[in-house]
Amino acid sequence: MPYAEAGEGVRLFYTDDGTGHGDLPPLLLVHGWGTDSHQWSWHIDALAAGHRVIAVDLRGHGYSSVPETGNTPRMMAEDLHLLLGHLDIPQVVAVGHSMGGQVVSILAVEHPERVRALVALDPGYGMGDEVARGFPRMIASLRGERPHRAAERIDEWCTNAATPAVIRRWHKRRLYGMPPHVLVQAFEAMFTGGDAIGVRPASDEYLVRRRCPVLSIWADAGRARWEAGLLDDPASVVMFWEGASHRLHEERPEEFVQVLEGWLRKL
Repeated sequence: MPYAEAGEGVRLFYTDDGTGHGDLPPLLLVHGWGTDSHQWSWHIDALAAGHRVIAVDLRGHGYSSVPETGNTPRMMAEDLHLLLGHLDIPQVVAVGHSMGGQVVSILAVEHPERVRALVALDPGYGMGDEVARGFPRMIASLRGERPHRAAERIDEWCTNAATPAVIRRWHKRRLYGMPPHVLVQAFEAMFTGGDAIGVRPASDEYLVRRRCPVLSIWADAGRARWEAGLLDDPASVVMFWEGASHRLHEERPEEFVQVLEGWLRKL
Protein backbone atom coordinates (compact mmCIF):
# COMPACT_ATOMS: atom_id res chain seq x y z
CA MET A 1 0.00 0.00 0.00
CA PRO A 2 1.31 3.50 -0.79
CA TYR A 3 1.35 4.63 2.85
CA ALA A 4 4.22 5.10 5.25
CA GLU A 5 4.39 5.81 8.97
CA ALA A 6 6.10 9.12 9.65
CA GLY A 7 6.29 9.60 13.37
CA GLU A 8 3.68 9.03 16.03
CA GLY A 9 0.16 9.13 14.65
CA VAL A 10 1.13 10.35 11.17
CA ARG A 11 0.64 8.18 8.10
CA LEU A 12 1.64 9.64 4.74
CA PHE A 13 0.12 8.78 1.39
CA TYR A 14 2.54 8.78 -1.53
CA THR A 15 2.94 7.45 -5.05
CA ASP A 16 6.14 5.99 -6.47
CA ASP A 17 6.53 6.07 -10.26
CA GLY A 18 9.37 5.44 -12.66
CA THR A 19 12.72 3.84 -12.02
CA GLY A 20 15.24 6.48 -13.01
CA HIS A 21 18.66 6.12 -14.54
CA GLY A 22 22.07 7.71 -14.33
CA ASP A 23 23.49 9.39 -11.27
CA LEU A 24 20.58 11.60 -10.25
CA PRO A 25 18.57 10.61 -7.17
CA PRO A 26 14.77 10.37 -7.25
CA LEU A 27 12.55 13.43 -7.49
CA LEU A 28 10.44 14.24 -4.42
CA LEU A 29 7.40 16.36 -5.35
CA VAL A 30 5.88 18.46 -2.56
CA HIS A 31 2.59 20.34 -3.00
CA GLY A 32 1.43 23.62 -1.51
CA TRP A 33 -1.03 24.86 1.10
CA GLY A 34 -4.55 23.51 0.90
CA THR A 35 -3.94 21.04 -1.91
CA ASP A 36 -2.34 17.59 -2.28
CA SER A 37 -0.11 15.50 -4.53
CA HIS A 38 -2.74 15.46 -7.29
CA GLN A 39 -1.22 18.87 -8.06
CA TRP A 40 1.55 17.00 -9.86
CA SER A 41 -0.77 15.04 -12.16
CA TRP A 42 0.23 17.43 -14.98
CA HIS A 43 3.88 16.41 -14.62
CA ILE A 44 4.36 12.90 -13.19
CA ASP A 45 4.09 10.91 -16.42
CA ALA A 46 6.64 13.07 -18.23
CA LEU A 47 9.06 13.10 -15.29
CA ALA A 48 8.69 9.36 -14.58
CA ALA A 49 9.85 8.58 -18.10
CA GLY A 50 13.38 9.35 -16.94
CA HIS A 51 13.30 9.50 -13.14
CA ARG A 52 11.95 7.77 -10.09
CA VAL A 53 9.27 10.17 -8.86
CA ILE A 54 7.84 10.26 -5.32
CA ALA A 55 4.76 12.47 -4.88
CA VAL A 56 3.52 12.79 -1.31
CA ASP A 57 0.50 14.19 0.51
CA LEU A 58 1.78 16.28 3.42
CA ARG A 59 0.31 15.74 6.87
CA GLY A 60 -3.17 17.24 7.13
CA HIS A 61 -3.61 17.17 3.36
CA GLY A 62 -5.03 14.74 0.82
CA TYR A 63 -5.08 11.10 1.90
CA SER A 64 -2.52 11.50 4.69
CA SER A 65 -3.27 11.61 8.41
CA VAL A 66 -4.83 14.74 9.91
CA PRO A 67 -3.25 15.32 13.34
CA GLU A 68 -4.88 17.81 15.69
CA THR A 69 -1.64 19.73 16.10
CA GLY A 70 1.72 20.05 14.39
CA ASN A 71 0.48 20.87 10.88
CA THR A 72 3.48 23.09 10.19
CA PRO A 73 6.17 23.25 7.49
CA ARG A 74 8.84 22.19 9.97
CA MET A 75 6.95 19.07 11.05
CA MET A 76 6.11 18.32 7.43
CA ALA A 77 9.81 18.45 6.57
CA GLU A 78 10.55 16.01 9.40
CA ASP A 79 7.85 13.71 8.03
CA LEU A 80 9.58 13.73 4.65
CA HIS A 81 12.90 12.87 6.27
CA LEU A 82 11.24 9.85 7.87
CA LEU A 83 9.45 8.90 4.65
CA LEU A 84 12.75 8.81 2.76
CA GLY A 85 14.18 6.59 5.47
CA HIS A 86 11.17 4.27 5.16
CA LEU A 87 11.72 4.06 1.39
CA ASP A 88 15.49 3.58 1.82
CA ILE A 89 16.16 6.64 -0.33
CA PRO A 90 19.28 8.41 0.94
CA GLN A 91 18.99 11.53 -1.20
CA VAL A 92 16.51 13.30 -3.50
CA VAL A 93 16.03 16.27 -5.75
CA ALA A 94 13.31 18.01 -3.71
CA VAL A 95 10.71 19.97 -5.68
CA GLY A 96 8.25 22.19 -3.81
CA HIS A 97 5.53 24.62 -4.81
CA SER A 98 4.35 27.48 -2.56
CA MET A 99 4.28 26.13 1.01
CA GLY A 100 6.07 23.11 -0.43
CA GLY A 101 8.94 25.44 -1.28
CA GLN A 102 9.27 26.20 2.41
CA VAL A 103 9.02 22.52 3.32
CA VAL A 104 11.77 21.37 0.94
CA SER A 105 13.99 24.30 1.98
CA ILE A 106 13.62 23.28 5.62
CA LEU A 107 14.45 19.70 4.65
CA ALA A 108 17.57 20.96 2.87
CA VAL A 109 18.70 23.04 5.85
CA GLU A 110 17.91 20.59 8.65
CA HIS A 111 18.87 17.41 6.76
CA PRO A 112 21.34 18.56 4.09
CA GLU A 113 22.46 15.02 3.38
CA ARG A 114 18.93 14.27 2.08
CA VAL A 115 18.80 16.95 -0.64
CA ARG A 116 21.09 16.76 -3.67
CA ALA A 117 19.34 19.73 -5.28
CA LEU A 118 16.25 21.83 -4.66
CA VAL A 119 13.54 23.25 -6.92
CA ALA A 120 11.27 26.01 -5.56
CA LEU A 121 8.22 27.05 -7.58
CA ASP A 122 6.86 30.48 -6.64
CA PRO A 123 7.74 29.51 -3.07
CA GLY A 124 6.01 30.75 0.06
CA TYR A 125 8.89 32.81 1.40
CA GLY A 126 10.49 36.20 0.92
CA MET A 127 7.35 38.19 1.70
CA GLY A 128 7.88 41.88 2.38
CA ASP A 129 6.32 44.11 5.01
CA GLU A 130 3.46 45.31 2.83
CA VAL A 131 2.15 41.79 2.26
CA ALA A 132 2.98 40.65 5.78
CA ARG A 133 0.82 43.33 7.36
CA GLY A 134 -2.23 41.50 6.02
CA PHE A 135 -1.35 38.11 7.51
CA PRO A 136 -2.87 38.64 11.01
CA ARG A 137 -6.20 39.58 9.42
CA MET A 138 -6.07 36.52 7.15
CA ILE A 139 -5.30 34.23 10.08
CA ALA A 140 -8.18 35.72 12.07
CA SER A 141 -10.52 35.01 9.15
CA LEU A 142 -9.28 31.40 8.97
CA ARG A 143 -10.19 31.08 12.65
CA GLY A 144 -13.63 32.57 12.02
CA GLU A 145 -17.01 31.08 11.22
CA ARG A 146 -16.33 30.56 7.50
CA PRO A 147 -12.74 29.30 7.23
CA HIS A 148 -13.13 27.79 3.78
CA ARG A 149 -14.51 31.01 2.35
CA ALA A 150 -11.59 32.82 3.98
CA ALA A 151 -9.15 30.35 2.41
CA GLU A 152 -10.81 30.88 -0.97
CA ARG A 153 -10.31 34.64 -0.68
CA ILE A 154 -6.66 34.14 0.21
CA ASP A 155 -6.30 31.81 -2.76
CA GLU A 156 -7.66 34.39 -5.21
CA TRP A 157 -4.25 36.06 -5.47
CA CYS A 158 -2.83 32.73 -6.72
CA THR A 159 -4.40 33.02 -10.18
CA ASN A 160 -4.66 35.53 -13.00
CA ALA A 161 -6.01 35.74 -16.54
CA ALA A 162 -3.52 33.08 -17.65
CA THR A 163 -4.98 30.48 -15.28
CA PRO A 164 -7.34 28.01 -16.95
CA ALA A 165 -10.77 27.71 -15.33
CA VAL A 166 -10.23 24.01 -14.63
CA ILE A 167 -7.22 24.84 -12.43
CA ARG A 168 -9.21 27.45 -10.51
CA ARG A 169 -12.03 24.95 -9.90
CA TRP A 170 -9.62 22.15 -9.01
CA HIS A 171 -7.97 24.19 -6.28
CA LYS A 172 -11.25 25.56 -4.93
CA ARG A 173 -12.57 22.02 -4.47
CA ARG A 174 -9.37 20.97 -2.71
CA LEU A 175 -9.56 23.94 -0.33
CA TYR A 176 -13.15 23.22 0.64
CA GLY A 177 -12.17 19.65 1.48
CA MET A 178 -9.46 20.76 3.89
CA PRO A 179 -9.80 20.48 7.70
CA PRO A 180 -10.05 24.08 8.93
CA HIS A 181 -7.56 23.64 11.75
CA VAL A 182 -4.92 22.48 9.25
CA LEU A 183 -5.44 25.55 7.08
CA VAL A 184 -4.91 27.96 9.95
CA GLN A 185 -2.05 26.05 11.62
CA ALA A 186 -0.09 25.77 8.39
CA PHE A 187 -0.68 29.36 7.30
CA GLU A 188 0.25 30.77 10.68
CA ALA A 189 3.37 28.62 10.88
CA MET A 190 4.47 29.81 7.45
CA PHE A 191 4.22 33.52 8.14
CA THR A 192 3.64 34.66 11.73
CA GLY A 193 4.78 31.86 14.04
CA GLY A 194 7.87 32.23 16.18
CA ASP A 195 10.02 30.15 13.83
CA ALA A 196 8.29 31.13 10.57
CA ILE A 197 10.55 31.70 7.57
CA GLY A 198 8.02 33.17 5.14
CA VAL A 199 8.64 36.88 5.81
CA ARG A 200 11.84 38.84 5.46
CA PRO A 201 14.29 39.13 7.15
CA ALA A 202 13.61 35.68 8.62
CA SER A 203 13.56 34.29 5.08
CA ASP A 204 17.04 35.68 4.34
CA GLU A 205 18.53 34.41 7.58
CA TYR A 206 17.24 30.87 7.10
CA LEU A 207 17.53 30.36 3.35
CA VAL A 208 21.20 31.33 3.13
CA ARG A 209 21.81 28.11 5.05
CA ARG A 210 20.85 26.03 2.00
CA ARG A 211 24.04 24.58 0.56
CA CYS A 212 22.70 22.65 -2.44
CA PRO A 213 22.03 23.94 -5.98
CA VAL A 214 18.63 25.66 -6.27
CA LEU A 215 16.39 26.14 -9.29
CA SER A 216 13.83 28.79 -8.39
CA ILE A 217 11.01 29.83 -10.74
CA TRP A 218 8.94 32.88 -9.81
CA ALA A 219 5.84 34.72 -10.94
CA ASP A 220 7.13 37.76 -9.00
CA ALA A 221 10.10 39.58 -10.54
CA GLY A 222 11.00 41.38 -7.32
CA ARG A 223 11.25 38.27 -5.20
CA ALA A 224 13.13 36.51 -8.01
CA ARG A 225 15.81 39.21 -7.87
CA TRP A 226 15.84 39.00 -4.09
CA GLU A 227 16.37 35.21 -4.01
CA ALA A 228 19.12 35.40 -6.62
CA GLY A 229 21.13 37.38 -4.08
CA LEU A 230 20.93 34.53 -1.55
CA LEU A 231 22.30 31.73 -3.73
CA ASP A 232 26.01 30.93 -3.80
CA ASP A 233 26.13 27.58 -5.60
CA PRO A 234 27.25 28.16 -9.21
CA ALA A 235 24.67 25.64 -10.45
CA SER A 236 21.78 27.65 -8.97
CA VAL A 237 19.38 29.35 -11.38
CA VAL A 238 16.58 31.85 -10.71
CA MET A 239 13.89 32.50 -13.31
CA PHE A 240 10.97 34.91 -13.61
CA TRP A 241 8.06 33.78 -15.80
CA GLU A 242 6.36 36.95 -16.93
CA GLY A 243 2.58 36.69 -17.12
CA ALA A 244 2.40 33.53 -15.03
CA SER A 245 0.42 33.25 -11.80
CA HIS A 246 1.30 31.46 -8.58
CA ARG A 247 0.10 28.27 -10.32
CA LEU A 248 2.81 28.69 -12.95
CA HIS A 249 3.83 25.02 -13.21
CA GLU A 250 0.21 23.95 -13.68
CA GLU A 251 -0.46 26.63 -16.28
CA ARG A 252 2.70 25.74 -18.23
CA PRO A 253 3.42 22.08 -17.40
CA GLU A 254 5.37 21.19 -20.54
CA GLU A 255 7.61 24.23 -20.16
CA PHE A 256 8.22 23.44 -16.51
CA VAL A 257 9.24 19.86 -17.30
CA GLN A 258 11.58 21.07 -20.06
CA VAL A 259 13.22 23.65 -17.79
CA LEU A 260 13.61 21.15 -14.95
CA GLU A 261 15.08 18.44 -17.18
CA GLY A 262 17.51 20.90 -18.76
CA TRP A 263 18.70 22.09 -15.36
CA LEU A 264 19.07 18.56 -14.00
CA ARG A 265 21.25 17.56 -16.96
CA LYS A 266 23.76 20.23 -15.93
CA LEU A 267 24.11 19.11 -12.32
